[in-house]
Amino acid sequence: MAKTYIFGHKNPDTDAISSALIMADFEKQTGNTDATAYRLGDISPETQFALDHFKVSAPELLTDNLEDQDVILVDHNEFQQSADSIADANIKHVIDHHRIANFETAAPLYYRAEPVGCTATILYKMYKERGFEIKPEIAGLMISGIISDSLLFKSPTCTDEDRNAAEDLKSIANVDLEEYGLEMLKAGASTADKSAAELIDLDAKSFNMGDHVTRIAQVNTVDIDEVFDRAEELENEMNKVSAEQQYDVFVLLVTDIINSDSKVLVTGADKDKVGEAFNVQLENGTAFLPGVVSRKKQVVPPITDALS
Repeated sequence: MAKTYIFGHKNPDTDAISSALIMADFEKQTGNTDATAYRLGDISPETQFALDHFKVSAPELLTDNLEDQDVILVDHNEFQQSADSIADANIKHVIDHHRIANFETAAPLYYRAEPVGCTATILYKMYKERGFEIKPEIAGLMISGIISDSLLFKSPTCTDEDRNAAEDLKSIANVDLEEYGLEMLKAGASTADKSAAELIDLDAKSFNMGDHVTRIAQVNTVDIDEVFDRAEELENEMNKVSAEQQYDVFVLLVTDIINSDSKVLVTGADKDKVGEAFNVQLENGTAFLPGVVSRKKQVVPPITDALS
């Protein structure tokens, strides 16, 4: 049987890494013993905390050319967020909870997309539907993905399905959701030891919005001011990367995981349109966005409308 490559998006977050590992286990239970999880970027401190807690090894970094190779995409579908050679691969499955954009295949495939808060929630449902065993470490990875994407169930993207899945899984994983979740989120919230280049690339995705290529990065923290004390340094790095990668607009969303608010720093010729998207006036390219925590639901849609 040919190898099946399974991976999430570039600059992977906890859901992308966890879902790749979970899907590989799921495939093995179907008999696809050559299904292998990979990653398209570095492991974040938050994700490493989860992997260490549940004693799971990180997936190998994908360096292979995927031409004519079988792949399964988790937690993404947009080609600009995927492996560089994804257009030449044989995409067999997609399991995702994001918008569908810039995606097409030459052959039919299994595609499952649901409007829930986390890809791991969909995978949990798939296990239940098939009657597959959910081992403790798999349950832990599912919970970690759900907590990460929902910011401990505070994000507007979080659904009852996400909450119910986590509740059902906590006894298998043997964790207290609140205690474990806060420890995991805090593990990834320190920014003082990261360079400006690392911060704007830690959890960043590119989107085609009308005629604009927009880069949206998100940093979760317990201290927004700690990040914005370096605003000039961050802005210079954003402008540098935009010139190199030809981004028209670069948005840095800095989210307070305790109080569930965010502040943005925006660069680019059309940055004022980002302010219009949120009905705020940018001051020195920045604005406070009370109650905004979700890139997928609260940031991408209004900016897309403003730039399209």
